[in-house]
Amino acid sequence: MEYEIIMTNKESNRHVIIIKLIRKKINGTQAAKQLKLSIRQTKRLKASIIKNGIKGAIHKLRGKTGNNKLPEKTTKDAIKYLKEKYSDFGPTFAQEKLNEIHKLKIGITTVRKIMIDEKLFKPRPRKKSSEYRAWRERKESCGEMGQFDGSYHKWLEDRGEECCLLANIDDATGKVTLKFDINESTLSVFEFWKEYIKTKGKPIAIYLDKYSTYKINHKSAVDNKEMMTQFQRAMETLGIKVINAHSPQAKGRAERLNETLQDRLVKELRLRNISNIEDANIFLKEYEKIFDSKFGVKAKKEGDLHVPLTKNELEKLDAIFSIHSKRLVRNDYTIQFKNQWIQLAEIQPTGVLKKDIVLIEERLDGTLHIGLRGKYLNYEILPSRPEKVKVLLPMLTTAKSEWKPPANHPWRRHNLRNANTQLIRRNVQV
Repeated sequence: MEYEIIMTNKESNRHVIIIKLIRKKINGTQAAKQLKLSIRQTKRLKASIIKNGIKGAIHKLRGKTGNNKLPEKTTKDAIKYLKEKYSDFGPTFAQEKLNEIHKLKIGITTVRKIMIDEKLFKPRPRKKSSEYRAWRERKESCGEMGQFDGSYHKWLEDRGEECCLLANIDDATGKVTLKFDINESTLSVFEFWKEYIKTKGKPIAIYLDKYSTYKINHKSAVDNKEMMTQFQRAMETLGIKVINAHSPQAKGRAERLNETLQDRLVKELRLRNISNIEDANIFLKEYEKIFDSKFGVKAKKEGDLHVPLTKNELEKLDAIFSIHSKRLVRNDYTIQFKNQWIQLAEIQPTGVLKKDIVLIEERLDGTLHIGLRGKYLNYEILPSRPEKVKVLLPMLTTAKSEWKPPANHPWRRHNLRNANTQLIRRNVQV
């Protein structure tokens, strides 16, 4: 009976050497050196060939199923889920979900091979060597520096409106703070950092884009060049250093964070069928913990360098995180601001002169506060542009004047002489 035996070159060479040993053309020590085996293994191989002939040189597991081979049902289930739910996932993320949700114990390499075989994943070609950039070491302590950025993306895909993800990553630990908003406007950034500082304290420094011009191509983006001025002013008031990055590569940790989130977070939102910003922000509180446990690292030094707010800073936090604008007090004690006309009341907590420069604060809650010499002024927003009236008052003071305004003056029509309940009075220190 004829049959064919398939051997590897290694097995064929072993057979030749053992035959020489059997025929005593070489001794056991020489055979062991040529085979690169121990004397004991050489003796065992010799005995196998004497007993089984040429088959004794072939590995005994040849043609047998490996002990680690996946059960056929597990493989079929994995292929089914990968095609139905995770067709656009990467192998690593898909393996995590197969394990977490479907309880399939499969290794990343196996999932990768299955996805390649099923045409669900195409390996990336190796990158060509690019310009060398020195690697900056992480900061040593939590709270020493945060890298902040806003990322416009179809986070909710076709289920909801397009939005911007505001993200800060601690440089030392990789822990993240995330929030969705319509865009990266000054007020959105202020809301993010006000909540962050109240919850975690003040970081030593914040690293962010000087200005991201790419955002003007996004329909929800705001081309807001004053944002950096307002942000820097607010941070300096709190003693937080602002470091401006002049290229995306300069704040690489934040850029890589955005890439990871645009892959993973989008799919997490899809799996939970989240379709609006409100629900997405609720989920982010849970997702921050998931992300930190998977990608966070231990800081080189123990301790947290976030600085708690002082009582004075906490009282002024609303004023600090507001948009500041300066305006001139006109001769009739009105102020023009963003197509609105504001009439100052006759009675004020501090003296107000014509041509005074006041500070207008646009608060996050939508209210306006007008400050002068450490006090907030009483005012009323007029429904339309007031008629020109000559006001014979050199100064508004804490007392009612003897001058009687004409009947068409706002002080008469809007009861602004007595500073009644229609007024917004803020007689606290600025």
